[in-house]
Amino acid sequence: MAQFLIKTAKALRNRSTDVERLLWRYLRAKQMEGLKFRRQQSIGRYIVDFACLEKKIIIEVDGGQHAVERRKDTERDEWFTSQGFKVLRFWNNEVLTNTQGVLEKIRISCLSHPPLNPLPSREGKEKDRLPSREGKKEGRLTSREGKEKDKLPSREGKEKEGLQ
Repeated sequence: MAQFLIKTAKALRNRSTDVERLLWRYLRAKQMEGLKFRRQQSIGRYIVDFACLEKKIIIEVDGGQHAVERRKDTERDEWFTSQGFKVLRFWNNEVLTNTQGVLEKIRISCLSHPPLNPLPSREGKEKDRLPSREGKKEGRLTSREGKEKDKLPSREGKEKEGLQ
């Protein structure tokens, strides 16, 4: 099933709608808050229009057929939400007539939605840190001194020794 979804996603990327191309122009190449968006991305058993995996944001651009498929969209959205994603849905008309407003809604959602795996705070954990290297520098040879100490005699030197 995974291979099927990958092939389908690639085909959808090649057949993007005008509205998807318009929105992609603003989301691609980390233009929005430095976040990477992907288009026609497979997630689980679904393919979404756009996704920022770092912030777990999914953007769906809906045409008229989605008015009929509301039940399917609701099921998809519920599954994504259960996986920690936030789903933003915009009608084609809204993207076309209010592009800047749509982009601002996406930006605000990205800034307010928690990151995928925040790093644990290191505050108050001084004892867990590795000892600094500065204390170990004393008595240590510099890299140049170490190289000269470890230098093996050249082949010429060995040959000369054997000849003498």
